[in-house]
Amino acid sequence: MTRTVMCRKYQREMEGLSQPPFPGARGQMIFDSVSKQAWQEWLAHQTMLVNEKRLNLMDRTTRAFLEEEMEKFFSNQEVARAEGYVPPRA
Repeated sequence: MTRTVMCRKYQREMEGLSQPPFPGARGQMIFDSVSKQAWQEWLAHQTMLVNEKRLNLMDRTTRAFLEEEMEKFFSNQEVARAEGYVPPRA
């Protein structure tokens, strides 16, 4: 049986993650309130930001930037975009 959560991003009951994405309070908060679909969409957006902006994940300010963007993403606020990025056509 799949686990459901009230997704912060989509404001409806959706399939939840099977386990917290990382340890600690933030991982538990995501596990409790973010759907599997929203998490996968965030990972794709994060990957695009890291690649297109050439972010260094070893840099503390980069990690803080991504954490802030993740909060915006799940709260349906305006998020950073890579300049000149054109998404692939379906």
